[in-house]
Amino acid sequence: MMMQILLITDGCSNVGVSPVIAAAQAQGEGVTVNVIGVIDHGELGVLGSEEIKEIAAAGGGMSRIVNSGQLSQTVQMMTRKTVTTTIQHAVGKELQSILGVNQLEQLPPDKRSQVVQVIDTMSETSSLRVALLIDASASMKPKLAAVREAIHDLLLSLRARSGKSELAVFHFPSTKTSDQELEMDLNWTNQLANLDKMFYKINMKGTTPTGPAMLQTLQFMTEKPFLPKTEDGMLSDYVV
Repeated sequence: MMMQILLITDGCSNVGVSPVIAAAQAQGEGVTVNVIGVIDHGELGVLGSEEIKEIAAAGGGMSRIVNSGQLSQTVQMMTRKTVTTTIQHAVGKELQSILGVNQLEQLPPDKRSQVVQVIDTMSETSSLRVALLIDASASMKPKLAAVREAIHDLLLSLRARSGKSELAVFHFPSTKTSDQELEMDLNWTNQLANLDKMFYKINMKGTTPTGPAMLQTLQFMTEKPFLPKTEDGMLSDYVV
């Protein structure tokens, strides 16, 4: 089972543990973290762009800065590319152990084409779970329509795969409880029902607790609790 967290945000985190630390914990659990920064008119500053890159790097994933109109296509592309990259990495390990090479380019052309076919087949047939994590801070409100459309298109894309594919959707910060940074909008599914009502009643907030929300998403995916720590073992607050 391959697992991804796909974070969609438009600004800097400003509450709780660093999202970079949270992303590193996710990668350590075998969960890839991809990050999409949704921007209009350049409101996502240099600091936010750098944070997005750092989160993706720590989570072993990709980062992209897009506008609302590019969101749906980018979500699908990143999901597919992460699956292929994960499988290529696994196949590379097998090639190294069996043949002593870890790059496709080192294989003879006929063997290389066979391996590529295996990668393509596995990309379509392997089981996949994607947790979509949506920044619902106040500045994201104009972009939620584009987010909803992206979720719809991603579900259609996942359903087109022959392997088992499921999507869960969360937003942060939670509008229901004070002790949780995360709120679930959609449990694991490949169905399109109820998407039209998603995010309809969200009360947008100014805080952006990206790190804590990522850790709670990771806990949901792995069914394991996580305590965020820095290198010296102390809890880390991360305020921009």
